[in-house]
Amino acid sequence: MKDTKRKLNVKTSDKVIVLAGKDKGKIGNVRSVDPASSKVIVEGINMVTKAQKPQPAAGIQGGLIKMEAPMNSSNIMVVCPACDKPTRVKHEIKDDTKVRVCKKCGEQLDV
Repeated sequence: MKDTKRKLNVKTSDKVIVLAGKDKGKIGNVRSVDPASSKVIVEGINMVTKAQKPQPAAGIQGGLIKMEAPMNSSNIMVVCPACDKPTRVKHEIKDDTKVRVCKKCGEQLDV
């Protein structure tokens, strides 16, 4: 299967709200984005418990650890910092650069 970059409307450190799943309605910041698989990791959202084996050579203890699992980018929506509402993203060209703009209030999302 060929890896192609998909267009995502979120970037790292964007404030987003979860639209679907067990954490519906929660707000968090995007920690990482993977355009190839269309997945994002949001801080404190979609927490799972992972069994970690001890690795004495690396100094890692074993046990159960909590970590954020990736979620599909279609299940989140960007929250505008100006109007503090979930919004779709519009792209505009300002000063020869492509910027993201809030569809509700028209404020620029890229700072």
